[in-house]
Amino acid sequence: MLTYNLSNIGSDSLYEHLYKCIKKDIVLRKIKPGERLPSKRTFAKNLGISVITVENAYSLLMSEGFIYSLPKKGFYVADLNDVQPTKQVHQETVVLTSGHTHYLADFSSNQTESEIFPFTTWIKTMKEVLKDNQKELMINSPCGGILELRKNIATFLKEFRDMDVKPEQIIIGAGTEYLYSLIIQLLGNDIKYGLENPGYPKTAQIYKSMNVHFEYVNMDSYGIDPQELERKDIDVIHISPSHQFPTGIVMPISRRYELLGWANKVKNHYIIEDDYDSELRLGGKPLPTLQSIDVSDKVIYMNTFTKTLSSTIRMSYMVLPESLANEYYKRLSFYSCTVSNFEQYTLSKFIENGHFERHINRLRNYYQKKQEIILNAFQSSVLKNKVEIYNESAGVHFLMKIKSKKEEKEIINNAYSKGIKLNPLSKYYSNSIENNNIYVMNYSSLNSNKIEEIVEKLKQCI
Repeated sequence: MLTYNLSNIGSDSLYEHLYKCIKKDIVLRKIKPGERLPSKRTFAKNLGISVITVENAYSLLMSEGFIYSLPKKGFYVADLNDVQPTKQVHQETVVLTSGHTHYLADFSSNQTESEIFPFTTWIKTMKEVLKDNQKELMINSPCGGILELRKNIATFLKEFRDMDVKPEQIIIGAGTEYLYSLIIQLLGNDIKYGLENPGYPKTAQIYKSMNVHFEYVNMDSYGIDPQELERKDIDVIHISPSHQFPTGIVMPISRRYELLGWANKVKNHYIIEDDYDSELRLGGKPLPTLQSIDVSDKVIYMNTFTKTLSSTIRMSYMVLPESLANEYYKRLSFYSCTVSNFEQYTLSKFIENGHFERHINRLRNYYQKKQEIILNAFQSSVLKNKVEIYNESAGVHFLMKIKSKKEEKEIINNAYSKGIKLNPLSKYYSNSIENNNIYVMNYSSLNSNKIEEIVEKLKQCI
């Protein structure tokens, strides 16, 4: 039986280290061509790791041609002599996946559980659209989205967030990533943008891909400090004040007014307010949005339906200040709306008939109960004195500090070997920070029936 020392794996994950060990033995002919490798389950048991780890290592080896599989027989070592010698070119392996996860718990996932999506109502609404909107479905959508949907979003924003906006200020897009690109074209890439540190990594990737000059701005316990914006000469700051990701900080009203004061000082200063999961606040009344208290047209408001409906429903929207909305229609109206008419009319009717509001209320109750189950499981276990949980009152994630002498990487690898994917806060910082053993615990896709098993396995990791 093959065996490897997995105690010192450096910066690799467990499966990467295992993959490299097997690959090395194949290249050195310690494992002969045609030799059968251990089954995933047997190998995992022998090494004291999870089946997932072995499966991922085998997948990499197969994708590079080092091993092959025979149905119902197992995995075998390929004959490398059969491969024609070619010029060595460095090429990264791209692993295609089905999107399904084999984790017992993935605390980095923002996917929505299928059982809480209102399939029956959504299907009924789609049938209504196909019956009542046949003519409209065949007419090209305006660049900002169909007017009916924008009207219903404006009504919802007024009732839920006390925002007075005109439908014409609302621009619909297939995901916030697309809307960011429109904002950059609208404001220009010759100014300096600011991003929260720590923050959502994809935003920085978008800015980099569009050659935007941006800088990370450190936060204090209240969020972004306007003095930091002044010091770094930021023109446009991107923030999520209602529930900052990943820290969970809720920006107090005093700081919100300070930021609006900063924006009002200079003509080209703007605030991009990402309100992505404000509907899911679990405790207390949400603070007013920056947009609703802005009197100088300095806030670009953004939100998405991926958190409230499904991560696979790619519909987001932004609310532009009136002056920027006029500029948008002058300069960027040649863009077609990236969301299909059918989806837009379905969502519009879903909101108009009151289904969306009822769904959010059910969702809040569902996540509230789910969070209580999780927190109670921690409090009633031996982990009670080993973990500290905070910033859990908004959205569907909280922070958890693990009190342990073990390094962050060791705990992550231990959890991974037991089918648990931990999401360290440290990875969201632009600069390297000390391993502080704080983790971002997103529980939206967690199976409530497995909470006790998850807690028991986490106990073994720390």
